[in-house]
Amino acid sequence: MPKIVPALALAIALAPGATMAQAIDDQVTTFTLDNGMDVVVIEDHRAPVVQQMVWYRAGSADETPGVSGVAHFLEHLLFKATDTLEAGELSATVAANGGSDNAFTSYDYTAYYQQVAADRLGLMMEMESDRMKNIRLTETDIATERDVILEERNMRIENSPGALFSEDMAAAQYLNHRYGVPVIGWKHEMEQLDLEAVMAFYELYYSPNNAILVVTGDVDPDDVRALAEDTYGRIPANPALTPRARPQEPPQRAARRLVYEDPRVAQPTLRRSYLAPERNPGDQRTAAALELLSEVLGGGTTSFLNERLQFEEKSVVYAGSYYAGTALDATTFNLIVVPVPGVGLQEAEASLDAALADFMADGVDPEQLDRIKAQLRAAQVYERDSVDSVGNRYGRALTSGLTVEDVQAWPALLQEITPEEVMAAAEMVFRPETSVTGWLVRPGEGEPAGQEPVEEEVTQ
Repeated sequence: MPKIVPALALAIALAPGATMAQAIDDQVTTFTLDNGMDVVVIEDHRAPVVQQMVWYRAGSADETPGVSGVAHFLEHLLFKATDTLEAGELSATVAANGGSDNAFTSYDYTAYYQQVAADRLGLMMEMESDRMKNIRLTETDIATERDVILEERNMRIENSPGALFSEDMAAAQYLNHRYGVPVIGWKHEMEQLDLEAVMAFYELYYSPNNAILVVTGDVDPDDVRALAEDTYGRIPANPALTPRARPQEPPQRAARRLVYEDPRVAQPTLRRSYLAPERNPGDQRTAAALELLSEVLGGGTTSFLNERLQFEEKSVVYAGSYYAGTALDATTFNLIVVPVPGVGLQEAEASLDAALADFMADGVDPEQLDRIKAQLRAAQVYERDSVDSVGNRYGRALTSGLTVEDVQAWPALLQEITPEEVMAAAEMVFRPETSVTGWLVRPGEGEPAGQEPVEEEVTQ
């Protein structure tokens, strides 16, 4: 199939009467190996490139309390030696074959990938299947790599007031769930991570019956099956693996507020998060409405909040909203406002609240919603030009409890959502008792004028 140029792809996406099945038609084949490993093959024969991704249904939210950061720590350690590979040899081999590789950890998954020429897929599978069960770690590896992740935390978190603020926001939002613990881990627990904790996580979760192989690009499903059976298929399933069970949130009954003070803050910022439902298998309609709500409110310069606060009132330099719907458990809907110099956060918060009240009273502009849907259609077509983007879309969804059918239904579902459904989702989510409002400020700027600090306030 010849590559569709961007202009033609956009025309297909926006053409009257064109269905999402016509515009976005992934060629997907799925099967499961005898040991329980799920395999998803998405064909794209426009270039002789393939991406292999192994996704484990294990992320930081699956960690045992007290060892936060072990999922991310293990991700680093998997680039060490195995029974057949020296430390760093896997990445060196990928590079020598003209490819690229990496890995990443989130709350619900850990993933490893290589992108190479299509005829190198077998070699990639041999190496990736080797480190699924044959990693060989020493105490020196643990000590050295623990220093690496601690330095990563120092650079990305400790040196960033915004990152520290985000950690406190999440910790306040989740009363019981592990989504309130940072993926990288709390520093005092990271310092205690040892070989025993790492191997316990590895031996339980790094098993074929807990993994999803996603192969995207210039491949034939039958060839992928043969390669997978010859590599991953040799690894026995782990009978000790149990269904994922996590502490769930109790009813949230009180709005929470926090003020985070730091002399390094360059620009005071207001954030508010609400507990929100995630995308669920076979039941994604509410999540689709929330996805569109986030675009309507703060998805760009023409969004409702930016039009109102940035261009009409000229009280903010930025206003945005986002919804992270692809999650295994309850997620969040978020608002953010950065006021112009001279406008305090108390005034900015009042303006935000007034704008939201007007939005709830007036409803969604149908023309704006139609424009957003058209933009989403175009973006979904462009995404197909990247084997990485397509592989990520399936992998993140499947490790978060969704199915291939859910992934394929999502684009069309977004187009079906009505303005009334968007407003119903807003009514459901914008409940003060499930909210956390946070101020990121310089010292001395954190207390609203004329008010005493509330007892629940956290200041650092």
